[in-house]
Amino acid sequence: MSEPLLQVKDLEVYYGVIQALKGISFHVNKGEIVSLIGANGAGKTTTLHTVTGLLRPKHGSIVYNGTDLTKVPSHKIVSMGLAHVPEGRRIFQNLSVYDNLLLGAYTQPDKATITEQMERVFEQFPRLKERRRQLAGTLSGGEQQMLAMGRALLSDPQMIVMDEPSMGLSPLLVSEIFEIIKTFREAGKTVLLVEQNAKKAMTVSDRVYVLETGAILTEGNAADLINDERIKKAYLGE
Repeated sequence: MSEPLLQVKDLEVYYGVIQALKGISFHVNKGEIVSLIGANGAGKTTTLHTVTGLLRPKHGSIVYNGTDLTKVPSHKIVSMGLAHVPEGRRIFQNLSVYDNLLLGAYTQPDKATITEQMERVFEQFPRLKERRRQLAGTLSGGEQQMLAMGRALLSDPQMIVMDEPSMGLSPLLVSEIFEIIKTFREAGKTVLLVEQNAKKAMTVSDRVYVLETGAILTEGNAADLINDERIKKAYLGE
């Protein structure tokens, strides 16, 4: 069995004196979609921010592709093939769609590679191609989410970390976004997903970790957990 692409061990993170993560451990294998689910305040976003270097842990290790990320500055993590689609999209409203996408390509070595990646993104997101000259702030919520995803893809990542991609979207758009996430796996990408919509997350995931107040409550194959009575009651509203 090969080593996981991402291995998180005994992660402890504090906000001042408040302990947000209480020694969590999990892994993501190459080519998997793995979801972290749980109520608000469970520590999901904190976990992602620590993986991508926006927060520093007090204890524990985050090994990505053989390198411990706890010692790597956050801006260098992207060039290692790990892209972050943040909660709330974080696009530049006053820049065009094209310029927003271009910002995702700053790790690319040359113009030809950027052009090639841009074409791939436009193939995957035809609406972004149609609106490439438009200001990003004039896009709908769903289109802005696609733009955030497209921007991440321009760095040609091996792994994509996504934080609440369905937030604030209509049910129809939520389904569309999750279909796109499935295509990432088909294209050979690995995905770590944090999502409030537990049911949707579980339908696209291979494995799931359930977080509760900074600790992992349970973990398992998505297909098994989606039928677990405790999980249904607590997280799926059934």
